[in-house]
Amino acid sequence: MKKLLLSALFVAAQAAFIFNTQAEEAPKTLNIGFQKANIFALLKYRGTLDSDFKKQGIAVHWVEFPAGPQMLEGLNVGSIDMAATGDAPPTIAQAAKADLVYLAHSPANPKTEAILVPQDSAIKNVADLKGKRVALNKGSDVNYLLVAALENAGLSYKDITPVYLPPADARAAFQRGAVDAWVIWDPYYAEVETNAKARLIKNAEGLVPHYTFYLASRKFADTYPETAKQVIDRLGALSRWANQNQQEAAKILSLSTGLAQPVWERALARMPFGAERMTPEVFKEQQKLADKFTQIGLLPVKVDISSATWSEDKK
Repeated sequence: MKKLLLSALFVAAQAAFIFNTQAEEAPKTLNIGFQKANIFALLKYRGTLDSDFKKQGIAVHWVEFPAGPQMLEGLNVGSIDMAATGDAPPTIAQAAKADLVYLAHSPANPKTEAILVPQDSAIKNVADLKGKRVALNKGSDVNYLLVAALENAGLSYKDITPVYLPPADARAAFQRGAVDAWVIWDPYYAEVETNAKARLIKNAEGLVPHYTFYLASRKFADTYPETAKQVIDRLGALSRWANQNQQEAAKILSLSTGLAQPVWERALARMPFGAERMTPEVFKEQQKLADKFTQIGLLPVKVDISSATWSEDKK
């Protein structure tokens, strides 16, 4: 009788443990930050993640942000659980002590960001930027491209006059000639190529890799690792679909952003999507960016990128 009682208690305890573990692995809600022009927007408008997670009892809430830094502020204060941004915003967030983790990354996309000048500009190469006014979004991925391109041409960041503007304001300044050059990323790059005949003087090829990173708050990723993995898996499947169906993907992103479908088709032709788990090599590349930003004063402190490694990748 005693053995039966102990056995029953063991089974009950095991069942309770399994129940609690399952409960921890299935959040009631998943809050995802997105921008109108990134892969999470594509995932949102296709509706596949919402449908799949609804079957698991998980409600997906989408929260729109104007740019990566604001999105990662939301991640830091707990208003969202996951996000996708370019290279630079996570380093800025880490400098501000945000407790985030890198879940995965896209393939390198060096062709999707570029230094542009008006078609009739006398500027022919990066060296010609000395003493010129260059528009860019401060602390963004293209900030890293500009620094790397200047150094490659034998110049420093102090040799140009940076004009810090968000994309919409920079586009207007570029159009009216208030700046000599503009450092920008797709799809804005494709739009100004198409509609303003902007001329490329240098993209990021051979200079910086340019990744999109898929990020989560450490609390969410460690509490619900299976949910986080499922999102990365869905992003991988979506990437394969988008890479093979660029016209359909361009149509969705055109509706999301208001930019014409041909502009998006031009952008997607040089923008392979993907979702790959983090590697030491990618962390090293990200550390180079962070160190350079610290060196030129864009980051107030040195940042240890590897401190944001997900516990699942340490096993």
